[in-house]
Amino acid sequence: MAITKQQLREFAGKSGLDLFGVANIERFSGAPPRMHPASILPEARSVIVVGKRIMRGGWRGIEEGTYWPNYTYFDYHGLLNSFFIQAPLYDLACLIEDHGWEAVPYYSGVPEAQPDCPPVREGAVAPNVHLAIRIAGVAAGIGEIGWSKVFLTKKFGPRQRLHAIITDMPIEPDPLIEPGTICDRCMHCVSGCPGAIPHQKNAKTIKIQIEDKTYEWADVDMGKCTLMYHGGDPRVSPFIHKDFPGWCFDVTKQNLSEEAAYKLAWTLSLGHWRSTPEFPSGRIIEGHSYLAQWGMGEKEGGSFGVEGSRGCMRSCFNHLEKRGRIEQTFKGGDFIKRPRWILPCEVPKEPAGKP
Repeated sequence: MAITKQQLREFAGKSGLDLFGVANIERFSGAPPRMHPASILPEARSVIVVGKRIMRGGWRGIEEGTYWPNYTYFDYHGLLNSFFIQAPLYDLACLIEDHGWEAVPYYSGVPEAQPDCPPVREGAVAPNVHLAIRIAGVAAGIGEIGWSKVFLTKKFGPRQRLHAIITDMPIEPDPLIEPGTICDRCMHCVSGCPGAIPHQKNAKTIKIQIEDKTYEWADVDMGKCTLMYHGGDPRVSPFIHKDFPGWCFDVTKQNLSEEAAYKLAWTLSLGHWRSTPEFPSGRIIEGHSYLAQWGMGEKEGGSFGVEGSRGCMRSCFNHLEKRGRIEQTFKGGDFIKRPRWILPCEVPKEPAGKP
């Protein structure tokens, strides 16, 4: 018996996935070859995009400035992105293959690089192929991309992780969401961000066309964003000045590429140093190092979140909930309930000998 799209959707929901949408392969006609689903499965007819919510409470400790592990461990790179969503995704792919269609589960982690190298097989594209999962989510009718480049859905706003299945099974695509259905260009993502989103690259935007619809968002300065998010910004991390007392580093004045920002932030957070009486742990920034371990472990390639998406997610969903533009709301009212904290770039170094 043939399996239907509705049966796939119901199976996904019963397995614990919160979002399900389908794009036909034609909706990827404008994608570069190294970002095209058919570069992975040349016979691809459909891309199923699924999602699972990020818990609102996962950010609570960072919003209050009191507790950091939850978001990394459960909701960012940790269990949500690497386990909770993977098991039902795999089961859904197995169900498709049980009915005679090939299914390629796609892990949406960005590859380390797309190296300048030739294809390994004649007629193919070079590795690494990277399916832009947020654009795939738009193509599958699940949501749209907001001004801050964060993916938004009507159900959760920015609070979800997405993965995909590429299949040769022909499936009727879901309707595309009309641009502007969720994002109202309120610019709370800009005002809430410590410095990345206001710094668009040369005031540019990015536009994509899918069928008759045009989606547009800010060309965010990913160098500043990465420095803030991954532990290079002392204004949003209480851990930096403990290991670099007296250090002053203003992220808003930096002009690094995204790759250079990763190189700096990840070295500071994951690197090791000799153990000394001044710094006995032997870690460069001890607090960030523990976050990375708790986010699935350094050896497993775990990632970590320090800044916690202050503008692009927390400010965003707080506004969208108040405006009634997303479906899930909470009995306790606004997420942002108290004055928001931000630390100075520089903390004066204590005089020698002072306890």
